[in-house]
Amino acid sequence: MNSKHFTLILVHNEGARFRKWRLTLPQLLGVAALAIFGVVGSAYSIWSYFAVGADRAEIADLARENETLRATNGSFEARLSGLQDRLAESEEKTRKLAIVAGLENLGASSEVGIGGTADAEPPSAAAIAASEQRARRLVQSLDRVESRLHENLQLISATPSITPVRGIFTSTFGYRPDPITGQRAFHSGVDISAQPGKPVKVTAAGVVVRTEEFGGLGRAVHVAHGFGVTTVYGHMSRISVTPGQRLERGDFVGLVGNTGRATGYHLHYEVQVNGDAVNPLTYMVDRAAPAL
Repeated sequence: MNSKHFTLILVHNEGARFRKWRLTLPQLLGVAALAIFGVVGSAYSIWSYFAVGADRAEIADLARENETLRATNGSFEARLSGLQDRLAESEEKTRKLAIVAGLENLGASSEVGIGGTADAEPPSAAAIAASEQRARRLVQSLDRVESRLHENLQLISATPSITPVRGIFTSTFGYRPDPITGQRAFHSGVDISAQPGKPVKVTAAGVVVRTEEFGGLGRAVHVAHGFGVTTVYGHMSRISVTPGQRLERGDFVGLVGNTGRATGYHLHYEVQVNGDAVNPLTYMVDRAAPAL
């Protein structure tokens, strides 16, 4: 059976020589297949070239991002470690303040910070949570210390500690012969002889709760200092405060006199704790002269 033939003519220019080829169908199909393969191969080569270039660019971008993340992680880890160091330092300072405040069981945490190089594993959520918990405990401890220190300062401020007036101690606290009747009687304070009209100072911060014009103490002032402490100033010639008035240690409450049941110019001064009279001499840290 004769195969079909195809003639391929190639002319360079008009009127010039030409070439022709006689091809069978299988040969023509083979040439077409080669041409298609060449086109496909060229297209694949071009795609591969650009695809490989894109992959390389993407890999480079990923590498840069990874390096940035590594540096960020290292910085975060260093900051976390520094934070934990500062927490430990603050815990130690709080522990010392607690000792001053009279509190116990506020020891510094035994937890330590984390460290390492940039190649180390990133800080875990547990490490961050532990630091947050330490910070919360530290705040609670500081609140307790602050509260106790404030209370201590109030107690110090409310504790009588100075002599209300400079003079000579003429009568002590306790049982003594009554200066008027001569009989043995309990004296609830101390008597300080001083010049008439000499200012009398309150011995601690407090609030005036009572003033009186008559009675055994004559013109007298009662000052409540809190914590169950009250001071009394008697026999004064004049009162310079009013009930409800708030006083600071050293403020004047009146002037030395001899009102009431008195035999001369002096100040009767007493300290009461929970309603009971106690020896005022123990509350005079600046006392210069002994009682007679």
